[in-house]
Amino acid sequence: MALADQPVLGLPNGLDLRPWHLRDAGVLVAAGQDPAIRQWNLLVVESAEHARRRIERMHERWRAEAGAVWAVARADGGEAIGLIGLNDIDLAGGSAELVYWVLPAARGGGVVVEATRRLSEWAFDELGLQRLRLCHSVANPASCRVAAKAGFALEGTMRSALLHADGWHDQHLHARVRDDSGS
Repeated sequence: MALADQPVLGLPNGLDLRPWHLRDAGVLVAAGQDPAIRQWNLLVVESAEHARRRIERMHERWRAEAGAVWAVARADGGEAIGLIGLNDIDLAGGSAELVYWVLPAARGGGVVVEATRRLSEWAFDELGLQRLRLCHSVANPASCRVAAKAGFALEGTMRSALLHADGWHDQHLHARVRDDSGS
């Protein structure tokens, strides 16, 4: 990863997964104000400057082979409508955690499912990962549907696993392994 540019990954619905640009700072600020994104992703972005620093850290994490975060955006170079990425990348151990969010206007149309499938294929085929995990609060049924539709099997419930603004939440642990992907 460190020796290559982060690729643009096409989606079948006229969208791309592309690296975040500093000009996308306003999208991160807007996402940080959305109650659902704040609730489920613990995203706090206080200003455009804070957003730009986050974007710079995304690029640093790519170069450090620790994370890979894409903007979900229209293929025509349009504004970002969401985020998808891999956190806790362990190239030697063959695993990572998949994370995502989309702005309210992009919800409900299958965008996250398509992005999750595409990023999973890339992680298995290009990075050579063996296992991807996807975790979400049990109180977030939309993410449970995304995981299932994208081929992530429910493996269990992690009790009191993540502190949200309203207290500790149990989390579902979903996973997809290379053998599940057809790769």
